[in-house]
Amino acid sequence: MLRLFVGVPLPEAIRDRLAGLSAGLPGAKWVSPWNMHLSLRFIGEVPRHQAEDIDHALAAVRGRAFDMTLAGVGFFGPGDKVRVLWAGVRRSDALMHLQDKVESAVVRAGLEPERRKFKPHVTLARFKSSPGNHVGAYVEDHDGFSAGPFAVDHFVLFRSHLGREGAHYEVLAEYPLDDA
Repeated sequence: MLRLFVGVPLPEAIRDRLAGLSAGLPGAKWVSPWNMHLSLRFIGEVPRHQAEDIDHALAAVRGRAFDMTLAGVGFFGPGDKVRVLWAGVRRSDALMHLQDKVESAVVRAGLEPERRKFKPHVTLARFKSSPGNHVGAYVEDHDGFSAGPFAVDHFVLFRSHLGREGAHYEVLAEYPLDDA
């Protein structure tokens, strides 16, 4: 079984900017800059033969390269149950179009459609227990964060290896986007 997801890798300079946000919240498990990305579709555990079907379906996705800008920070989870801190993505029709095509491709490869609405973001930290009022102050302090624009000229099929030190992501395939 392979644990997979599809995402947009981030340039090193953008990862460095995001890493600069990685402090100031008690109980935060900060994401390593090497693992920072924008997820287009979490797939989960699949057998190797289905991973090959997913790869073939993603290879057929066509789209145009585009620019993306990160903007603001926020969190997932209600008040006292915050689980994820993230950096937001400025609205991009091209990104939404790419995500739609990726979703269609993985469904064609035999996966169930994603039920959650796509909320483009880059995960900065996770919490096992709520950071309490600290997260509100953190978000307020960093709400003006912005990074980019940067070029998105490909997307990636990642394999996630879970371990004691957290996840390690391996690039299994890259899929180019057209320049035109």
